[in-house]
Amino acid sequence: MGLQLSRSGAGAVRRSAASAPRRVALAASLGAALLVLSGCSEETQYQLKHFGLPGQATEEAPYIADLWIWSWVAALATGILVWGLIFWVVVRYRRRSADEVPVQTRYNLPLEIFYTIAPVMMVIVFFFHTVQVQNTVLDDSEPDLTLEIVGQQWSWTFNYPTDGVGGGDREEVESSEYAYLVGTASQIPTLVLPRGETVRFNLHSPDVIHGFWIPGFLMKMDVVPGRLNHFQVTPTEEGTFAGKCTELCGVYHSRMLFNVEVVSPEEYDAYVEGLAENGDVSANGPLVGGEDARTTRGLHNDDNGGSE
Repeated sequence: MGLQLSRSGAGAVRRSAASAPRRVALAASLGAALLVLSGCSEETQYQLKHFGLPGQATEEAPYIADLWIWSWVAALATGILVWGLIFWVVVRYRRRSADEVPVQTRYNLPLEIFYTIAPVMMVIVFFFHTVQVQNTVLDDSEPDLTLEIVGQQWSWTFNYPTDGVGGGDREEVESSEYAYLVGTASQIPTLVLPRGETVRFNLHSPDVIHGFWIPGFLMKMDVVPGRLNHFQVTPTEEGTFAGKCTELCGVYHSRMLFNVEVVSPEEYDAYVEGLAENGDVSANGPLVGGEDARTTRGLHNDDNGGSE
């Protein structure tokens, strides 16, 4: 009786061991199926085709996207070639017997020249196209509109010039009056932009280094105290886009978010007029470091000592 139980237990162990690979295969199949299903959305398919990039919502974005995609194509082609040669050498010149001594190759001038010239040519091509794209996206031609953007611990202030709003000619002029929106920790600010107009962002910081990034525009630039950085874009698609700070700027860095809403020029004018009517106006230039810009409201402690 005891022997039969022992054999029965051994059989169960063998069956369990035999079924383990099946369970692993089943789990792998389910994981692969979930991965495939997760890629069914249009956004995911778009990002897969463009190596992880989001949509291109400005005139400048396609230049950046093309540089990114073709850089990956070149890198993958080079990687496949190198990996293929490595595996081919491992298989082709593997040790075939215990006593065999492989042929010793000490020097090959053509290969050495190729190994030197090929990487240099790749770097030159990358550099040439990078400079071309950089000159295009950092173009300093006359914009239709200049906004003063302030990154402060831990939110954003957006200054809109009131010149040209309400049907006037919105040319690049020295504006002395700005309507502004100061973000708080309890309310994520929204940057409103007119579609089809070239907008320059002048970036200011009264405290530490921040990063002004709009993923949908494929543009990011540091906001540095004491230095005026700027770039400009021409939005081509109406909609709402996410923005965020990309530099670790203190304890509430994770809350330093903003939204970007691209609207028609008429809606943009109405929005700025609404800010001005609410009294959010600075008559002596943009708000780039005053008390309102430096103070982040809403970050107060609760009764338990935590931060809200």
